[in-house]
Amino acid sequence: MTRVVAGTVGGRSLEVPPKGTRPTSERVREALFSRLGHLGVLDGARVLDLYAGSGALGIEAVSRGAVHATLVEHARVAADVCRRNARALGLTDRVAVVAERAERFVGRAAVAPWDLVLVDPPYDVSDEDLAQVLLGVTGSLDPDAVVVVERAARSTEPTWPAGLERFDVRAYGDTRVWFAEPAHPGADGGAGDPAAPGD
Repeated sequence: MTRVVAGTVGGRSLEVPPKGTRPTSERVREALFSRLGHLGVLDGARVLDLYAGSGALGIEAVSRGAVHATLVEHARVAADVCRRNARALGLTDRVAVVAERAERFVGRAAVAPWDLVLVDPPYDVSDEDLAQVLLGVTGSLDPDAVVVVERAARSTEPTWPAGLERFDVRAYGDTRVWFAEPAHPGADGGAGDPAAPGD
């Protein structure tokens, strides 16, 4: 069973698609959102959850103070699960679900800039495809936004496009999570310790 870890709907159960997704474990979500809370990016945030699966990451963000989350998931079955989860938790006014491929969605300009982008692609998404998605979101970020990429620990670091710089990376068991931010003039970039352990 998957649950929302904390916040206004903490402890509530989430439906998970029957196949084809890789839900983020509660342990990883707890560590990830603890880090995001420390960074101060959750309160009032506009969140984009790409490759949403069950919607657990975006819903967790809303539970913890984000004002709105857009869940993007191209698999119809999974997108329907996202909608049912939002409805069951009473979050339909704060959670929108878009049944579309991530690369197509990010190819359009956002109505307003994103404060937090959560990217948890399936294993079969190539490094090249991931790089294109990251490039697509770069132009729609708030200057203080955070972009999070979650992949298997054995995966190579994402190829960051011009305009995005990695500032931290954490390992949680067999999962590795990279944190990036919009590049600022004069920043040295990549300051995070690539060997930083998980919590």
